[in-house]
Amino acid sequence: MEIRHESEVRAPVTAVWDVYADVPHWPRWTASVTSAEYVVGDEIADGALVRIRQPKLPVMTWEVTEVSPGRSWSWVSHSPGSRTIASHELTPHADGTTGMVQTIVHEGWAGNLLGRLLARQTRRYLAMEAEGLAATLEHAR
Repeated sequence: MEIRHESEVRAPVTAVWDVYADVPHWPRWTASVTSAEYVVGDEIADGALVRIRQPKLPVMTWEVTEVSPGRSWSWVSHSPGSRTIASHELTPHADGTTGMVQTIVHEGWAGNLLGRLLARQTRRYLAMEAEGLAATLEHAR
């Protein structure tokens, strides 16, 4: 099951990346994350592990599996019967804005079930994250 959220931020891609990739500070700009901390590493890089706590969800540890610095990263979290992949993509636009695409893919028998049960909440959290990031960057300008 895949859930995708697209938005646009009125800020250049470098500014968006600087805030978005600073994962431990996510709780400052989105209520969808209560804490985020590196377990391994200290930045978005292949092999980094990040533990994230979110309201109404179990604590999840995410392993960064793919990074294109300044543009995108993907990470994966595993639990029994489930694998969840999240990707974060930024696209610079000629007018100085940045397109943002967030994707969550649930795999496995438990992942597909949980994905369906949590779809509404997941969509809401992705929207909260996009709106909070945009508001933070637009306020800073």
